[in-house]
Amino acid sequence: MFKFLHAADIHLDSPLTGLSQHDEAPTETIRVATRSALTRLVDSAIDEGVDFVLIAGDLYDGDWKDFSTGISFNNEMRRLDAQQIPVYLIYGNHDAESRVTKSLQLQDNVHVFPTQEPETVHHPSLPVSLHGQGFATQSVSENLAENYPQPSGNRYNIGLLHTNLGDREGHGNYAPSSLSQLVAHGYDYWALGHIHIREIHHENPHVVYPGNTQGRHVKETGPKGCYLVTVDDDLKTCQCDFIALDTVRWENARVDCSDLVSEHALLDAIRIQLNKSLAKSDGRLLAVRLTLTGHTGLHELLHAEHSRLRAECQNIALDIDPELIWIEDVRVRTRTLINPEDLAKQDALTAFVLDALKAFDPNKLPSSVDTLVKKLPAEASRALRKSLEPQNEQEREAMRGEISAIVLQAIATSNSTE
Repeated sequence: MFKFLHAADIHLDSPLTGLSQHDEAPTETIRVATRSALTRLVDSAIDEGVDFVLIAGDLYDGDWKDFSTGISFNNEMRRLDAQQIPVYLIYGNHDAESRVTKSLQLQDNVHVFPTQEPETVHHPSLPVSLHGQGFATQSVSENLAENYPQPSGNRYNIGLLHTNLGDREGHGNYAPSSLSQLVAHGYDYWALGHIHIREIHHENPHVVYPGNTQGRHVKETGPKGCYLVTVDDDLKTCQCDFIALDTVRWENARVDCSDLVSEHALLDAIRIQLNKSLAKSDGRLLAVRLTLTGHTGLHELLHAEHSRLRAECQNIALDIDPELIWIEDVRVRTRTLINPEDLAKQDALTAFVLDALKAFDPNKLPSSVDTLVKKLPAEASRALRKSLEPQNEQEREAMRGEISAIVLQAIATSNSTE
């Protein structure tokens, strides 16, 4: 029997995005999170007594700011070398962006597979053959797996591959492959990378994405880590156990406001949700995006006083645990109880405004704004247009909801004071 760790998408020293606008953000903790996850990966390898470690691409996150990124990785590999644990590594699309990577020598226990053609490596003391090929350039469109060698006889065969399996939407279609192709190839275990969600697509043979080792933003939620794989004496994969490595855990938490009739009740509901979320984070820093939903009489208030609401939520988080919970954002996705059709019956002007609101298209800038944007230099025009126009259907609905709330509240308030 032997054991190994399968990790991928470490994105070591991945730059922070969007935190500069949050003065209260735990920037330093998040900044070192990818390094901390790598340290935990090495800790797990040593504690579990594994025979080797696999890293299936995107060890780095593009070009380094300085050599400290490579030095940090080498320091961790040195710890594995001291325990005689080899590491098998392929480079992915983000690794191919780096120019500095190629000029810093790696530890002797790290084997990097070539980028021009696949290579087979035999473990020095186990009946294990490893096959792999890295990315030579940032964008690899060909199916690399097609050229992987046939499995070695009477050995446990592992394929390391950085790939978009099955043309997954929302991911770069790099080195595309299909599940049927990998299953038919004859390997015992496909150690995949590139997709940041852990998934076991097939068993015996195993086709596995471990996900990334550390979530880097609110779109990468939940536990992140690696797989501990156990192979029995008959060279059959008998167990795949997930090991969480993340030190910062991101979460989208939703609070249904449908039955809430006061701001006090809302804040109590938020406190309850944050406590539930924190209880599941296992002592890690929890970075939370709160989303308020439901049809509620608080809808107009939530939009009108969004900044104060966010401050109240941050205050609750600090009260619960200032070291372990941080509010990344508060999104209001509630719906009004005000009936626009009832308002439209009151007078012609109100009906006209509501008709215009119904026809509003967030995808189209007002003509006066569009004219000004077109007069800007091309690069500035693209950047400004990107910031003004919603990027997806979710953003479009959010913008439409916010504008509707402002207009309806203004009309309702005006009518109540007349």
